[in-house]
Amino acid sequence: MNKYHAFLLITILLGTDCQTHEPSTSTTLFVGTYTENGSEGIYSYHFDSNSGELTQKQLAAKIGNPSFVKVSPDKQFLYAVEETDTYENSSGGVVAFRIDGDSLVKINANATVGAHPCHIGLSEDGKFLAASSYTGGSVSIFRIGTKGELLPNPQFIDHRVLDTTSISHAHAAKFTQDGLFVADLGLDAVLRYMLRNNKWVPYEQPPLAMAPKAGPRHFTFGQEGEYLYVINELNATITVLQRNTDRSYTEVETLSTLAEDFTGESFCADIHLSGDGQFLYGSNRGENTIVIFRVDQNTGKLSLVGREPVKGDWPRNFALDPSDNFLLVANQRSNNIVVFKRDKTAGTLRFLHEVALPSPVCLEFLE
Repeated sequence: MNKYHAFLLITILLGTDCQTHEPSTSTTLFVGTYTENGSEGIYSYHFDSNSGELTQKQLAAKIGNPSFVKVSPDKQFLYAVEETDTYENSSGGVVAFRIDGDSLVKINANATVGAHPCHIGLSEDGKFLAASSYTGGSVSIFRIGTKGELLPNPQFIDHRVLDTTSISHAHAAKFTQDGLFVADLGLDAVLRYMLRNNKWVPYEQPPLAMAPKAGPRHFTFGQEGEYLYVINELNATITVLQRNTDRSYTEVETLSTLAEDFTGESFCADIHLSGDGQFLYGSNRGENTIVIFRVDQNTGKLSLVGREPVKGDWPRNFALDPSDNFLLVANQRSNNIVVFKRDKTAGTLRFLHEVALPSPVCLEFLE
């Protein structure tokens, strides 16, 4: 082989290698919806992490009221609630899907979840699924099989028996290394469970009580569980709690999510920390904003950065993309998904564009 041919071969091989390893800027976004307003179920989009564009919309799965969707830790499966009470015994449903590109292939479903399930939590090992039932006031904990299927005979935890004066509304559940945490909007508390003898049982510490009529809805953890941030739907606040050496939690502070001059009705919905833990975001339905707080890394306390109008009505769920450069908001009543560019240093948001979709309520990135 002469020098020219050798040079040509090396050039071709290098060029092929560069093309093979060029990173993709596209990831799949799954969107859960309510289906009384023209939607048919769960939709998927391609999201460009350079431009923030949402393209290639398609119906990933036809299903009724998939108001919350969750991708498994290994990215092979997606689980969705059917927020209804029309299943057997006036129950809602949970459905397991296998992810096939931008589409979803149904594996199986189970109706043992109480009425109007509204949230799904998955354990990090992918072996447990907790479905929170809002109207049913209960939590159903499923074991998950090796093929992603929901196994029969879930454990049923009834919150209605815990308080005879309040009406339980279980609204969110998350597994951590410290067990299972459940926010109950009706009981004004975050309840804790631990796994013992293959059953989830109440934790030693009593439930974490919020203010009366606060309505804890969703929550997130900062600094590997050192801090717990609870967003309260009914009184529009965020409560910060700190973990003690015995793994219990105590309240640090509670702050309003609304502007001081806001006089209308507003109800909080979702809450998320940025990937670096520096900023906390919450959604206000009514004020129709995303509130932005800076997080003190030494104390976990919050200081207000500002709030950004969502360019729509009733911001339900929102999500930061895998690059942390964008924040997307699902506006339920205005039927649009809005994309904001995020300033990682200041935490602020800048409106980019929007896409139309009937009653979007949950955003879940695959990557």
